[in-house]
Amino acid sequence: MSRPLLPEESGPKDADRAKGTVIVTSVASDSHTWNLVFLQLLIEECGYTVVNLGPCVPDNLLVSECHALEPDMVVVSSVNGHGYQDGLRVIGQLRALTPLAATPVVIGGKLGTDDAEAAVRAKELTAAGFDAVFEDGQDPVGAFRGFLTTLVPHERSLDDAGRVAL
Repeated sequence: MSRPLLPEESGPKDADRAKGTVIVTSVASDSHTWNLVFLQLLIEECGYTVVNLGPCVPDNLLVSECHALEPDMVVVSSVNGHGYQDGLRVIGQLRALTPLAATPVVIGGKLGTDDAEAAVRAKELTAAGFDAVFEDGQDPVGAFRGFLTTLVPHERSLDDAGRVAL
């Protein structure tokens, strides 16, 4: 029988998470949560603090949270096969925000209903503004971990109002 991990055994403590903040979200049409929990745990394991916005996130909520938190990365996940459509719609809104113009934004999961179109979707999503696309198949978790290792942590502090200062 297994026992729960003690806090000191469960990985990096919050104080050790110096790599930055990552927003994890689904698209507006996707009600799945298991993928978001998995991503949160994976990203935390890699040393980041995660803000998980949950399923069925309306575009305006995602945009406002990204604007308020100015994360070091945004991870969009979809399981229902509509991530491509929703992703194309929301990336322009995120890139229009000056603080997010250069922030890494990635998308992954089941992005469409036709696997034969995966390469076309990936090209269109990156052309629209996503930094990387991790579609189901061919080890997306390994590819995502590899992407995380390429990120350079940003030095950030809080100003007098409690907002992130660059």
